Amino acid sequence: MQRTAEKVLAIISLVFTILTLIGSFFLVSFIKLFNAEGTLGEEVRMTLFTDPAFSDEEVELILSSMDVLSSFSWIVVVLLVISIVATIIGMVYMWNNKNPKLAGIMFIIGGLFAFAISLMAILLYAAAILCFTRKPPYNDLNDSYTENNYEDSMRPL
Repeated sequence: MQRTAEKVLAIISLVFTILTLIGSFFLVSFIKLFNAEGTLGEEVRMTLFTDPAFSDEEVELILSSMDVLSSFSWIVVVLLVISIVATIIGMVYMWNNKNPKLAGIMFIIGGLFAFAISLMAILLYAAAILCFTRKPPYNDLNDSYTENNYEDSMRPL
């Protein structure tokens, strides 16, 4: 049985997840560069403290939110890596129709780690539903009617 729809959905979701991971990694690198001493971040801090439009409390709030964003962005990178691994494992089990139920479970896990309502997760959920619901075609023909297994010319009713 060909599972083209599941393959396409999983590959598209994997590509989007990898692109999001790359973007998140660049965001983490920029925030780390911003928080480093003696760099662009230090100049921005000094500009914020000398700007009369911002009070000292507002500047501290902005800088503390950058620190929170820095720690949160590493969590995002780790979750996306887990999602990529789960998606790849699901694709391996689904590719030659080895175990589509396990592939569906891995797609659901990958979707949960790829942020439950994002485009990547929705594509993985659709692939998981297809893995669970599509059944292989029924090819077991009743041989008693196609082949004559009896010596006499009469067949049973």
